[in-house]
Order: sequence, then C-alpha cells, then structure tokens
Amino acid sequence: MKVGLKWKVSFIIISLVAIGGLFWKPSVDFPNTGDFLGEESIVGSDVAWILAAAGLVLLMTPGLSFFYGGMVGKKNMISTMLQSFIALGVISILWIVVGFSLSFGDSIGFEINGEHYGIIGNPFTYPFFNHVSVYPHKTMASTIPFILFALFQMKFAVITPALITGSFAERVRFISYLVFMVLFSLFIYTPLCHMVWHPEGLLNKFFGVKDFAGGTVVHMSAGFAALAGAIVLGRRKNPHHEPSNIPYVILGTGMLWFGWFGFNAGSALSANATAAIAFGTTTIASASAMMTWIFFDRINGRKVSALGACIGAVVGLVAITPACGFVSIQESLFIGFAAAIVSNLMMNWKALKKIDDTLDVFACHGVGGIMGMILTAIFAHGENASLLHGGIVVFTHHMIALVLVSVFTFFGSLLLYKITNRIITLRVSEESENIGLDMSQHEESLKW
Repeated sequence: MKVGLKWKVSFIIISLVAIGGLFWKPSVDFPNTGDFLGEESIVGSDVAWILAAAGLVLLMTPGLSFFYGGMVGKKNMISTMLQSFIALGVISILWIVVGFSLSFGDSIGFEINGEHYGIIGNPFTYPFFNHVSVYPHKTMASTIPFILFALFQMKFAVITPALITGSFAERVRFISYLVFMVLFSLFIYTPLCHMVWHPEGLLNKFFGVKDFAGGTVVHMSAGFAALAGAIVLGRRKNPHHEPSNIPYVILGTGMLWFGWFGFNAGSALSANATAAIAFGTTTIASASAMMTWIFFDRINGRKVSALGACIGAVVGLVAITPACGFVSIQESLFIGFAAAIVSNLMMNWKALKKIDDTLDVFACHGVGGIMGMILTAIFAHGENASLLHGGIVVFTHHMIALVLVSVFTFFGSLLLYKITNRIITLRVSEESENIGLDMSQHEESLKW
C-alpha cells in the first residue's frame, strides 16, 4: 500500500518530539522560591482526591467514545469511537510540549490603567513540562503539587476536541481531523482556557466570568466548533441512519456521568465543602434534565426513548458544569430542567436540522454551555456574584463575554477548518462515505 507524504511527516513529527524530549534538560523549581510554596503546603487529602478526580476525567473520553459510537450507523462505529479515543494520545503529547504553557504560562496580553490582562500564556514558560514543579503553586492549586494540577487540566484539554467529532461523524478524513484537533487546541482552547482560568486572564480578571469546571472553556468552545464543522463539511449523502447500538449509548452515558464527578467536584482542587456541593449539584442537575427530557418528548408526541434519556442526562451535566460550585442543590434542579427544555427545542428546530450536525453536538454542548453560563450569572452565590445577589454588573459582563466567546470560537473554528482543508482535504470521497469510514479509513469492521 502506498504511504502518502502526510503520514511520513506525521511520523517525523512524533519522532522529533519523542527524541527531542531526551535533550530537554529537566528542571524543577526549589520550594519557597519564585511562584512555588514549600512541601509543608501540600495537603495529602487534596492530593488523593485530585489524583482520583484526574482518573475520573480521563474515563470520560472512552465514555464519550461509547456514547457517540452507539449513535452512528454500523459501518461508522469504529471510526467514530476512535476519533474520540485518539485525543488521549494527540492532546496529551501536545499538552506536555506546549499546551500547558499556552494555557497557564506567564500571561501575554495588554494593560489597562496599569492592570495586566492576559490573552494567552507564554509558550516558553513550561515547555516539555520544564519548571512544572512537584511543589504547590502560590496562586494556582496551592495545596497540591503543580504537576498534578497540570495533569488534571490535561484531561479537560483532551476531551474538548473529542466532543466536536459528533458533528462531522461519518464523513471526515481521519488525518484531517488530527490536523484540525491540533490547530483547535492551540488556537481556540488554550487562549480561552488562559483567559478564563488563569489569574491574569482577561475573561477572569476583567469580566469576572465564573466558570467552575468548563462550561465556557470546554462545552461552548466545542459546541460552536461543532456547528462550524457541520457547516464546512456539508450534509452527508445519506443523513438518515439508525443508531447502531443503544446499549453502547447507555454505557457511555454512565461512564460520562461517573467521570463528571471528577470533572466538576475535582475542579474545587481540594477535598472540601465546595467539592461536596459540586458533586451534589452535578448529579441532581443531570437527573432533572434526564427526566425533563423524556417527559417533554412525550408531551410533544414522541416516544420515551433510551436515547432521549441519555441525551437529556448529558445536557444536564453540561449545563451545571460552570455553576456546580456556585449554586445550591435546589437551584441545580432548575438548571437541569431549563437546559433540557431549551436544548430539546434546539435539537428539534427544523432550521438547525438542515445543517446536519450528525449527533446534535451544538444543540447539546453548545446550547447547554450557553444556558449554563447564563444561569450561573443569574444564580451564583455570594455578594454581588450574580443577578439575584446584587451583581447586575457581573451579569452584564457575563453576557458580553458570552457573545465574545461565541464569536471567537465559531469564526475561529471556521477559519481553522478552512486552513485544514487547504492542507489536507477534510471530507472523504463519496465512495469512501458509501463504504463507511470503518473500512475506508481504517480497514476494520464490526464482526457481529
């Protein structure tokens, strides 16, 4: 079989990265110097919890593989599952080399009235995890080793591009997707992550955006990138298909729900009361959304379905993500309820159906993330923290930030798809699409 230049270049890149790491002199900062605290600041219970939480978040990516894989047609199941799973390899390496630096490195941005506001991190702050200390950072995760914080955040970076794949399932070339994944992570995810979660970040420091665990950084960015991808790649030749394995969808939902406890409660970065609240609001919002979804389907003349229950549960998880550590259990019930109705309406909106977002990623993650951001700005606890607590300015800033993030992620992703298509054609041929991506891209097929 003839091997194209693109694959040779890909192998050369991974070879250079792997071998180059040997020549990068490791450096670990000493305690009580610069940005780092001493070993006495490490809290064992916090370390144990974040180690567990990081493992839970990692589990979400194979869970997403089952969730998406069960929804597509039989001849595209393996390819769809691999598109999610492969992110564990690609993004993990990218994160170590430069992604963490761009997300949490020294702020590069501008000044307003003597205050610095960051847009993106300096890529030379932590290259190849250099200076990622085993001691706690003074302003980021002050009770756990900084390397644990970096690895925990890596799992968020992994699942974000994997979420996008549901929008262009059954028609994208695998190598093109890998190129886009890298570009998206470098130019969309890392600056957004820096602006929201870095202490000097623009959206954090200037706008005061509250995003406890990634509603803006992860779900809105993935949702709008998914919408852009569905538009660029166009409709499938046969847009109507039967889900190949509903039990896989249920299994994937369970794995996502389980892993989401690490995603949300772990974002407290400590084994404390906030983590416990986030744990509770996460499961209640998901339960509320699941039940709302199936009852809303029924009163609109649709059957109660396992697929609907699973989608509803995930929408609830998405919507509560930015708010989980800021709201009460009672408010999480409403957040799940409201998000399920709005996402359900969007999923069944005829105008959106014309775009052929294969697995309705925008309606679930994009709209769910938007709802989460709005409801966080309404309900978040604390003096002047939200609209219901005297924070009209905070609410206004959230709405401005929502527009800015939507425009940035949608049009930025649109540009990256165009660039990717110029490098390597995004869409498979009509023949390959008819055969199915499992065989045409990977020469593998289901045996049942």
